[in-house]
Amino acid sequence: MIFLMISCFSFILLSKSFSLKTIPACNIEMRLSWLPLFCIELSQFLTFWFRRSIVAVSSIEVTANFLSMEGFRLEAKNIVVEEDEISLLELPELALECILERLSPVGLCNMAGVCSALREKCRSDHLWERHMRQKWGRLIGDAAYKEWKWHIASRKRSTISNGTKKKGLFGFVSRLWPFLLKRSNLGSVSEERSCSSSMGSVMDWYLALETGKFWFPAQVYNREVQNGHVGFMLSCYDAELSYDSSKDTFKARYSPYGGRTIEENIEWDRLRAPAIHTPPHALHTSDCFDDLKPGDHIEIQWRRNKEFPYGWWYGTVGHLDSCNGSKTHCECDTNDTIILEFKQFTPGSRWRQTTINRKDHREVGNEADGFYGGIRKLYDEEDISVWKGLWPTKLME
Repeated sequence: MIFLMISCFSFILLSKSFSLKTIPACNIEMRLSWLPLFCIELSQFLTFWFRRSIVAVSSIEVTANFLSMEGFRLEAKNIVVEEDEISLLELPELALECILERLSPVGLCNMAGVCSALREKCRSDHLWERHMRQKWGRLIGDAAYKEWKWHIASRKRSTISNGTKKKGLFGFVSRLWPFLLKRSNLGSVSEERSCSSSMGSVMDWYLALETGKFWFPAQVYNREVQNGHVGFMLSCYDAELSYDSSKDTFKARYSPYGGRTIEENIEWDRLRAPAIHTPPHALHTSDCFDDLKPGDHIEIQWRRNKEFPYGWWYGTVGHLDSCNGSKTHCECDTNDTIILEFKQFTPGSRWRQTTINRKDHREVGNEADGFYGGIRKLYDEEDISVWKGLWPTKLME
């Protein structure tokens, strides 16, 4: 609008001067020789004044058309005006939040290393909760959360007792350095924050998992099967896990009686969060006995001897020997004796079948066949499909 007013004002002045007397063509050219310079200077001034927040103006075209001069046209092209750059922190709060929400974990860590103000924004819990859910939500359960809280409390006590800690941006970057080394293929990034007041944030937790520094409790399907121990087929054992971001696999530490066993290169599909809160050495109190009937899918605790931790083994509820398997005449669901079948073993195997008492169940077994503990019925089709996906290519003896 301002450019239009200036153009009109200039046209009026010029038109009045033309109407007073006739001017030779050569004089017209001389009088108009100053006009391009005037237009350029005026454009630069107005652009700087009204658009100083813009990074650059790539091209400004100023055109003056005079009705009394046929075909006359003046243009000032490709005038580049460099202006002051906008700081990211000068953006509206909502716009900045939208940008940060779209960054990956690596991007957030890169942004956090720019300055202290962005560091505070980039480590906000609400930005990292989505990344935690997307990558770790299926694997991290209540047991892992409690372990993390204990880990943080231990770190705080250690920090207080040592009496030293790094502060500020330098401390933040220096403690993210291990993550940077592990994820160098993604660019510079991550560390743990130093100040004890910031310990325990979601970003801390995510980076501790990502770097493999935090060993967390979870369960492993078919433990050590890839190492040739086929006897663990269709089982799920508690373990402590550490993530290897370079391979996108895990390392597991099992704690059997008499020593610690380590397994490496475990894929994501062989892991799950503990389904219940029962510790691996404790007998699970079952609440599903009255609901068990032939065809149901179950997991049952089993251990080699009473010094070993329990593992969860997949099986199904079978029919009693006295039942012909007919749905119309079957009374197995009302009988106190329950038949459990483990069809991954060949018929006739001592591991193929066992019986438990519906009314008075407790740990049963012996040193030769092992000990059977609590039972949990599987209601979720997804849980059942996971077990079926782990089915062996051939039956075991």
